[in-house]
Amino acid sequence: MTAATEIRRAGGADDAVGGVVPQEVVRPATVDQVSEVLRAAAADGRTVVPVGGRSKLTWAAPPDSADLLLDLTGLDRIVEHVAGDLTVVAEAGVRLPDLQARLGEAGQLLGLDPPEDGATLGGVVSANASGPRRLRYGTTRDLLIGITVVLADGTVAHAGGKVVKNVAGYDLGKVFTGAHGTLGAVASTTWRLHPVPPARRVVTLELPDVAAAGPLSIALARSTLTPSAVELIGRADGAARLVVLFESIAESVDAQAGAAVALLGGGEESDDVPEGFGRRPGGVDDVLLRLAYAPAALASVVGALPAGTALAAHAATGVSYAALPADAAVEALPRLRAALAPHDGTAVLLRAPDDVRDRLDHWGPAGDSLDLMRRVKERFDPERQMSPGRFVGGL
Repeated sequence: MTAATEIRRAGGADDAVGGVVPQEVVRPATVDQVSEVLRAAAADGRTVVPVGGRSKLTWAAPPDSADLLLDLTGLDRIVEHVAGDLTVVAEAGVRLPDLQARLGEAGQLLGLDPPEDGATLGGVVSANASGPRRLRYGTTRDLLIGITVVLADGTVAHAGGKVVKNVAGYDLGKVFTGAHGTLGAVASTTWRLHPVPPARRVVTLELPDVAAAGPLSIALARSTLTPSAVELIGRADGAARLVVLFESIAESVDAQAGAAVALLGGGEESDDVPEGFGRRPGGVDDVLLRLAYAPAALASVVGALPAGTALAAHAATGVSYAALPADAAVEALPRLRAALAPHDGTAVLLRAPDDVRDRLDHWGPAGDSLDLMRRVKERFDPERQMSPGRFVGGL
């Protein structure tokens, strides 16, 4: 019996993904074991759903089937941190807070701050998750400089830093970012790091409503200021708070915070971010959406949200998280998508109560890119064994 086989167990209700209970769960501890598991699954024609910390499983649609749940939390080694080069290699099951703690000892950080508890690096890549500081540091695609993946047939492929084998014609890091496990399993990641900023200053401005943040965020974007984050927290039918975060040397953050207060026409300065900064809005009884749109359209997007919606927006980057009351979501979501369309916008379902989830279109219109995505799926997973049905268009 192999090591990979020894860590198998029967699946149960607690292992379900979108209500689909896997027959088996396997937790490999090495990349070779992941390869062995997927090679065997391919030979048997079994479907596989990779998971990490399970903090973002609802961000993709329920799978059509899940014969095998591939638990990647056993790949939990920080392989190499080269502080002088500002790079780190870490396996997919490493939890983001653990990595940040290790990097912090050297005065460095990975510039990703999604708020989900227990997020693993593989899950961050697969869900393309980010947080408020995406304005300063970019997203997963910007910071991921190398990746090791295991394809549906068990092939181990590498791209970027420390290349051993590439899949010709594809930038694996970008292709696998946001793929939700539909192309293969992320096994290891290589990241570009940044120094920890020595000082921080925060400007908080109370607003009468969320729409008022639209022109203010545009003014900030057009200025010479360089905030790490511009966050809007509020409700569609109520007051709001605009939070502008500056991180740099002390002289810079002091000067920029003062300039921001003048530009915004007010605001309170402090050293700490307010309660709720960076968190996803709403609770488990709400329908959580991720909205993406042209940043200048913030006011128009807010105007299309139904009453009672809680909002947390990365106001300068055109990404918002909206928590709709569940009883309004079924009718409101199509209208919201129609309102977003003129602004190159999308609304993707991230979480919903079980009795509402299956009544909602998870991804919305696929657009002109669906044919290309189908060809990529055919190239990497021709038998549709990896997370079938989880992605756009039922891929």
